[in-house]
Amino acid sequence: MCGLTGLWDARHRLGPERALAAIRDMTPTLACRGPDDEGAHQEAQVGLALGHRRLSILDLSPEGHQPMVSQSGRYVLVYNGEIYNFRDIRDVLVGAGWQFRGHSDTEVLLAAIDHWGLDAALERANGMFALGLWDRETRQLSLARDRVGIKPLYYGWSGGLFLFGSELKALRAAPGFDASVDRDALTLYLRYNHIPAPYSIHENVYKLPPGAILTLDQTQAGQAPGAGVDHQQDLVRRFWSARDVVERGAANRFAGTPDEAVDELEALLRDAVGSRMVADVPLGAFLSGGVDSSTVVALMQAQSEQPVRTFSIGFKEGHYEEAPHAKAVAEYLGTRHSELYVSPAEAQQVIPHLPEMYDEPFADFSQIPTYLVSRLARRDVVVSLSGDGGDELFCGYSRYFWSQRVWGRVGGMPSMARRSLERVLRASPRLWGRALGALLEVMPARFRMRDPTDKIALLADIMGMNAPEELYLKLISYWPDPEALVIGGREPQGFVTNRSRLPDLDSFVERMMYLDLVGYLPGDILTKVDRASMAVGLEARVPLLDHRVVEFAASLPLELKMRHPEGKWPLREVLYRHVPRRLVERPKQGFDVPLEHWLHGPLREWAESLLSPERLAAEGFLDVGRVRRMWAEFLDGRGVAGKREIWSILMFEAWLERARV
Repeated sequence: MCGLTGLWDARHRLGPERALAAIRDMTPTLACRGPDDEGAHQEAQVGLALGHRRLSILDLSPEGHQPMVSQSGRYVLVYNGEIYNFRDIRDVLVGAGWQFRGHSDTEVLLAAIDHWGLDAALERANGMFALGLWDRETRQLSLARDRVGIKPLYYGWSGGLFLFGSELKALRAAPGFDASVDRDALTLYLRYNHIPAPYSIHENVYKLPPGAILTLDQTQAGQAPGAGVDHQQDLVRRFWSARDVVERGAANRFAGTPDEAVDELEALLRDAVGSRMVADVPLGAFLSGGVDSSTVVALMQAQSEQPVRTFSIGFKEGHYEEAPHAKAVAEYLGTRHSELYVSPAEAQQVIPHLPEMYDEPFADFSQIPTYLVSRLARRDVVVSLSGDGGDELFCGYSRYFWSQRVWGRVGGMPSMARRSLERVLRASPRLWGRALGALLEVMPARFRMRDPTDKIALLADIMGMNAPEELYLKLISYWPDPEALVIGGREPQGFVTNRSRLPDLDSFVERMMYLDLVGYLPGDILTKVDRASMAVGLEARVPLLDHRVVEFAASLPLELKMRHPEGKWPLREVLYRHVPRRLVERPKQGFDVPLEHWLHGPLREWAESLLSPERLAAEGFLDVGRVRRMWAEFLDGRGVAGKREIWSILMFEAWLERARV
């Protein structure tokens, strides 16, 4: 895995020497992504400069050095990622007369682009990647990102330059970079706990969407947005579309039996896992003991002559414990397992490094254990497979079941009846909450609620909704009204609220899964794993997100995925062929940390300093009164804001402090 960056001084404001010096300042910021090698390339006549940091995985020789020029001399490539079917592509190209000097997938990808063109080459490629490609013949620069957004790529205009890079820190090192905070993007962050593509925390800087190619010429590179360039509309095209995939899947459903579906899924996963085990460096896997990671490890071990290296961490607070489950799976499969039990103090030591690691506000607090398990793995391996993606593809989140039940009952009610009930519930939520709480006290424990008043307020909200997507937005929102918190911020229309961009699917649950696939998965889950692993120079590979698996999952009928009371039925059935049910059948937990306890205890002083009224007022981004009131109510245990909401504020403030150093 690697880091890439580049600048295009289209108006020749810097000159060749300063442009090359600039790229040499930008490239070292990505050293963690590529500790093994560094390179730079300049096209002085057009003002273009490219930089690269290399983490050597395939072909450890200098033949894999980047930036790389194609054999024809037409193309120059900087590339971050892995093409897992590169050997198959290489064989085709050799048959067409191409010769290769080394054994890297970079050289194969570059030859494929030279032979078929960029779009066709990427359509053939099975992998994760972000790249910058200079075409000397057309004098155009193209940026591209893999199908589901495993690898990051930022781009934008600042200081008269067009800039791009694997992380924002590379862009910020460019001369004259404008680090102004985009207040509209800040509202998106507070809603989702991450900033979804195409936005970033900085004005005029964007994330390239998954499955997209951006191509621009010298005129466009020198013309910032607002000056005739609609970059999303005019410059970006798709070589793969999740929307098209799910619509095709719905129109062409898998017609076999359930057992045949499991057989086909296992064959796809076995190949996806096997292709991701190709490396010239030590390789292992993250193992939580859940369905997704256990499936990946089981299929790895089935294809390995040696015990697979597996890694898990545990917290010394008992109710946050997953390590024993991972150990049980590892012992059954016979892996070479490493586990680390982390003290609160060790976990808290990670927090000061999060703003630099994630480079823009990011508040999924499982970022802490993800970094810790990555650091543990990096002691022994350079590549680690991860089980991410199973929930989004195979219906694993509990909100899918809950939403289907709730909207199935509420959505069919007459509109006037729902509005009347909404008014009644809003008139006296505490009264209704106390009544419901008293009723639940005499009922079995599984029906009891921590705060029935909050549930009454949620029910009133649901009664006022016009479409099930509003319920989905409610469920995934951390701050439901972020504009009220961000001074001068206006929330842009996003992938959830812009219904014209939703796929044509009859099932609300499948629409939710699609929204998670294009939003939550790349914006949160994959961002978390990429930054945490790259911070320690570890390459994380995600076999469940092989595009063939994604496309097959889209074709499976919902009833094959969602079998009461659990989701992910076909994935579970694959796993149960290798691991006994008793080892993995338990409620979904996920990475968690005792954050609420920390914020009331050892982290309270740190949080108080970030949320001081004087500091908030001087910065001018957030409504001081609202933030202070929510913080006080959180400490008293009487507010609607929980640890997730408070953490999002703290992570923005910590990032802002770091960004201004």
